[in-house]
Amino acid sequence: MAEFTLKYADARGQVHQISAVARNEAEVRERFTRDGFLVYSVTAKNGGAAPGARGKGVDMEKFLILNQQFVTLIKAGLPILKALDLLAERLTDDKLRGPLTAVRDEVRTGALLSTAFQSQRMFPPMYITTIMAGERAGSLAEVMDRYINYQKLALSVRKKLITSLIYPALLFSMVLALIVFLITFVVPKFSELYSSLNAELPMATKILVSVSTTASSYILFGFLGLVGLVAGIYFWSRTERAQETIDLVTMRFPLFGEIWTKFQVAQLARVLSTLLVGGIPLLQAIHTAGESVSSVLIRKALAQASQLVREGQPLSHSLKKTGIFPDLAVDMMEVGESTGALPTMLGSVAEFYEEDVQNKLAAVLSLIEPVIMIFMGTFVAFVLIALYLPIFSLADSLS
Repeated sequence: MAEFTLKYADARGQVHQISAVARNEAEVRERFTRDGFLVYSVTAKNGGAAPGARGKGVDMEKFLILNQQFVTLIKAGLPILKALDLLAERLTDDKLRGPLTAVRDEVRTGALLSTAFQSQRMFPPMYITTIMAGERAGSLAEVMDRYINYQKLALSVRKKLITSLIYPALLFSMVLALIVFLITFVVPKFSELYSSLNAELPMATKILVSVSTTASSYILFGFLGLVGLVAGIYFWSRTERAQETIDLVTMRFPLFGEIWTKFQVAQLARVLSTLLVGGIPLLQAIHTAGESVSSVLIRKALAQASQLVREGQPLSHSLKKTGIFPDLAVDMMEVGESTGALPTMLGSVAEFYEEDVQNKLAAVLSLIEPVIMIFMGTFVAFVLIALYLPIFSLADSLS
C-alpha cells in the first residue's frame, strides 16, 4: 500500500487536499470519482508524481487539430472509443500518438475519458476540467467546442505578439553585432596605425582605443562570464521566490509592465469565461484558471480570491482586495455579477484587454525601433569621428 496526496472538489465546488492510502493511483481516482467527487490530481506522498507521471508538454497547434477531429467524429455519431481508435491509428505525431493510445486503452477498460487524459500528466488542467464538465453535463462535443474556440483565440493573440517582437529583436541583434565588430576588429586596426605613427591622440580616440583594448583582451572571459550569468539566472528563475520577484519587477517595469499585467488579465478572463460557460462551478473555475496562468503573483492572488469567494464574497470584490487586477476589469466583472451575466462579461474583459495589449504593444514597438536606430547612428558617428580625428590632426601638422 502507498500513500498519496489527493486534490479534489466536492459537490459545492470547494477544493480539498487530503492524504489517501491505496495500492496505486488508479484505485484512489476510482474510489473518489465513484463517490461523486471531481478529482484534480493524485501525487505520491514522497513529493514525486505518482507512477506513470510525465513531464512532457503539448504542441498546442497539433493538439488543437487533434481535438477538432475528435469533436467532428463525436458529432458524426461515433462512440468515444471508436473515435479514439480512428485518431490513434491515423495520428502521425509520435509525441501525441503514444499518450492518445494509452488514453484509448484506459477508456477501453472502463475509465472515464477525463481520468484517462489526466493520468498521462501532459495535458493542460483546463482541458481535463473541460472534459469533466462535458461528461457530467452529457454535452462533451459542445463543451470541447468552446475549449477549441478559446485555444484558437489564445494562439492567435500569442502569434500576433510574437510577430510584433521579431523585427525589434532582429534589429537589436544586428546593432549588437555591429558594435562588437567595430570594437574588436576595426578599432584595433586603427590603434596599430596610430601607434606606428606616434601620433598624439584626441581624448575621444583615447577613450575608444582604451575600451577596444580592454574588450579585445577580455572577450573570452566576458563571453564565459555572460554564459555563467545566463545559466545562473536560469536556475535561479526556476525557484518560486525568484518567479515572484521577476513577476513583481515585470509588473512595475515602465510601459511593458502595464502591457504584461493586462495580457495576464486577458488570459485569465478568457479561461474563466470558457469554464463558466461550460458549466464549471465558480470555485473550480478559479482553481483551474489559476493553474493555467503563468504569473506566480496572479496565481497567489487567485488563491486569496478563491478563499473569499468560498466565504460568500463576490468574485469582483475578492479580486479587488488583492490589489493586482485593474480597476476597469474588476468593475466590469461587478456589472456582470449584478446582471447575472458574468461569463459574458468576462469574455468582454478578455476582448477589451487583448485589443488594448495589441495596440499599446504596437505603439511601444514603434518607439523602440527609432530609438535603436538613433542609438546605432550615434554610436557609429562617434566611432568614425574618434577614428578620423587623429588623421585630420596629422594632415594639419604636415601642412
